[in-house]
Amino acid sequence: MKKTIIQWLSFFSAFNLLSAISVQANNESLSMSLDARVISFDSGGTTLVGSLVYPKSRTIHAGVIFVHGSGKQKRWMPLAEKMAEEGIATFVYDKRGVGESEGEYEGKYTVSEKNIRLLSQDALAAFDMLGNQEMLEGLPLGMTGLSQAGWIVPVAAMNAKARADTSRNVVDFIVLWSGPVTKVSEEDIFSKYTADKDSARIPSYKEALNARVLPYVWPPFLGEDMDPSDSLKDLGIPGLWVFGKQDGSIPVDLSIERLEQIALSNPKYEYVLFSGQGHNNVGASLPLVVDWIKRQATP
Repeated sequence: MKKTIIQWLSFFSAFNLLSAISVQANNESLSMSLDARVISFDSGGTTLVGSLVYPKSRTIHAGVIFVHGSGKQKRWMPLAEKMAEEGIATFVYDKRGVGESEGEYEGKYTVSEKNIRLLSQDALAAFDMLGNQEMLEGLPLGMTGLSQAGWIVPVAAMNAKARADTSRNVVDFIVLWSGPVTKVSEEDIFSKYTADKDSARIPSYKEALNARVLPYVWPPFLGEDMDPSDSLKDLGIPGLWVFGKQDGSIPVDLSIERLEQIALSNPKYEYVLFSGQGHNNVGASLPLVVDWIKRQATP
C-alpha cells in the first residue's frame, strides 16, 4: 500500500484559501476552453439533473462523477471545471431534492442505511449516464466524492461490480476526499467530541471514545450501521483517499488504520495525509488527485 504524508501551509492559512474557493463556487461562468452539457437522468423513477464538463479540444484522459458530502448540495461546477481543464471529463449533479433534481432531500436522517443506499443508487445512475457518453468510450471511468461519499461510493461501486448485466460499465477507480473508512457510529462518536470542527490539535479516535460518559447506542431505526469496509474488501480496484491531519469531522487515524488493514488484500488502495489541512482539502490536493487519475489511464 502506498501512503504519502505531505507538509502543507499552516492550518489557518490553508483554511483561508479554501474559504476563497468556496466563495467562488457560485460563479457559473465557464472557461472558453471548456464545454458543458446539462443532462437529466433517471434514478429509480426520480429525475436528477447535472452538468457534464469537458475540454473542447484537449485530450480527455478519463471521466468521473462527483458524489456530494452531506447537506443540500447542488452540482459543484468549479471543481468540474478545474478537473476538465486537466483533461478529466467530470459530471456533477444536484443532489435529489436540491436544485433542479426531483425527489425528496433527506436532511434529518442523512446517515441512515436507507439514505446511504438511496444516494448510492443515485451515484450509480449518474455513473451509468457517464458511461453512455460516446466521447468517453474506452476511457477509464471513476467515482469521486467528499466526506459522506466515503460511505456512498464504495456501495455504489460494489453494486456496479455485482450486477448481472456484464454489458454495463464497472467502476475503474475511486477517489475520496476526507471519506471515512469507519462505521457511521464511529464517525458520530468522534465528531460529537470535536464538535465537528477542524483544529490545529485533533484528538485520536480512542480519546474521543474514552471521553464518553455513557455507552454509545446505535439507534435501530437508522437501520444498519454502515461500514465501507464491507464493500472495499471485495472491490479490487485502484482507490485513493485524501485526508487532512487537522480534520475534526472524521477520525482520520482510525480511517487510516482500517484502510491499511484492508489494503493487505488490496494493494491498489493508497492514501495521502496532508499536514495543515482540515476536512475540506480539495483545493490543496487537486493537482495530486488529477495526476493520480491520469496515471490510471496509462497502460
